[in-house]
Parts: sequence; C-alpha cells; structure tokens
Amino acid sequence: METIITTPLELRAGELRLALRPDLGGCIAGLWLADVPVLRSTEAGELASSRLSGCYPLAPYSNRLGYRRFRWQGQDFTTEANFDDNPHSVHGVAWQRPWTVVSSSATEAEMVYVHAPDAHWPFAFELRQRFVLTADGLEVHCAFTNRAPHPQPAGMGWHPYFPKRHRSRLHIELSDRWDSDASGLPTRRVPQPGIDADVAHLAFDNCFEGWRGSARIRDEKLSLRLSSSLPYLVVFTPDTKPYYCVEPVSHVSNAIHMSNPAAHGLRAVEPNATFDAWMKLEIAHA
Repeated sequence: METIITTPLELRAGELRLALRPDLGGCIAGLWLADVPVLRSTEAGELASSRLSGCYPLAPYSNRLGYRRFRWQGQDFTTEANFDDNPHSVHGVAWQRPWTVVSSSATEAEMVYVHAPDAHWPFAFELRQRFVLTADGLEVHCAFTNRAPHPQPAGMGWHPYFPKRHRSRLHIELSDRWDSDASGLPTRRVPQPGIDADVAHLAFDNCFEGWRGSARIRDEKLSLRLSSSLPYLVVFTPDTKPYYCVEPVSHVSNAIHMSNPAAHGLRAVEPNATFDAWMKLEIAHA
C-alpha cells in the first residue's frame, strides 16, 4: 500500500550514500562517495527546498515555458509563475510537489507524484521515479503517464548540480548549441563541436543537441560518467556559483512554442500512454 513518507530516505551501496527527500519534489538531497560530495549535497534533514538540492526531476517540461502560456490542439493555456520573478514558468511542476513513496530498500526506492490539473499545468498525469544505487553508481528512472482524456504535451529530464572544484572539467561530444535571448528562451541553433575544457573557463547556460556517448565529469577527487536515454543536454556553468549543472532532457527549451515541437523533442503523449527515461551516473575516485 502506498503511504506518504515525509521523513528522508537513505540508500547505501559500497562507499556510496544517497539521501532522498520525497516531500521536497522527489529530489536528491545528497550523494556522497565516502565523504566526498558527488552532487551538491546537504544532509536530508537539513535541506530547506528542492531548489537547493543535489538533483530534482523536470516534468512535464524542462527549462523554460515561454511567458507562461502555450497553445495546444487549438486551445490556449496559461501556467503560473514558479521561479522568483522569471517571466517564464520554469522546470515544470514535479520538482515543487510532494511525492509518495511506493517502496524502499537498502539500495532502491520508488516514489510517485500524481498531478491533478491546476493553474501550473492544465492536464492530469502521473510520474514514477525509481532510484537504484550500486557500489559503482546511481541509476534514476522516470515514467510519465498521461491521465488526461486527450493527448498532452510532455517533456522530462533531471537537473543535477555538481560541486565546482579547482580542477572540474567537462568532456562532452555534441553537435549543436542553442543560443538564447536575455530572458533565456532559445533563438537560434549554431554548431558546437563538443565541450572539452575546465569548468572555470566555460560560460554556458544553453541547451545542446547531438549528445553522443557519456558526459565525462572529472576533478581532483572524482571521475564521473553521465549517460541517459534522453537526447538533449543543458549545461549551466555560472561563474559566481560554487556549482555547475549537466542536465539530460528530452526536448529543447521552450520547444512547445517552436513551429514543429516534435522535431525538437516534445512528445504528444496519448491518454494512458507512458513515456519513460533513465539517467545513469557512474562514480569512481580520481
């Protein structure tokens, strides 16, 4: 029987420890290899919000939904502000809602979020997120099921935050980058022959296409490989923050406003159909 668990969950495998907060957007509060933070990490009981977590899920869309409105199958819809004074809605709704724990063990946990139509998203859906921790890394699976009586637009992703260290470095094979306007909406696609540099030398807040293989994330303490079934990647490297982000996502930011949303990854999910995805993080000492 499903029960709402508001206390944190903790999984352990080998030297890895994963702390989860189902009540704070189904987020990862922290992930450690021995005593080294793999993601931006806070002890679960001390975490104040999902926005400060190590990783949270993005659904039913990733990144920005332009000016909190969209048109779908001939009807106009609006969404609500959910990210400070941003003019757009950001990252969907799942990261700001409590999830229900379905099952948990020493190394696995599954949780669900059931969405009823509201001012933030007008269609019913269900999300199931499953965490599997092994001695070598973490796998996260998410399944989106449309519970509306008609097709609905859907996207998915995750928003991991990695601690910025002196020798943090990214190696990612890519083909294209989306440049954005001042508000963060993509405006044009340009060639991007991969990323291979220290994070300190990067200044990205972009969605990328043509992601191939794994994203390699390294520093003086850890060697990581991030892979996913999702084909797009958002990379965010703010120079004033102690973190950077490498986010697997299913669609280009604001794809719902593009002339052909499906060509940019947005799904039209039929009633009771399911769209699923996974993300894997392989973790080792440097």
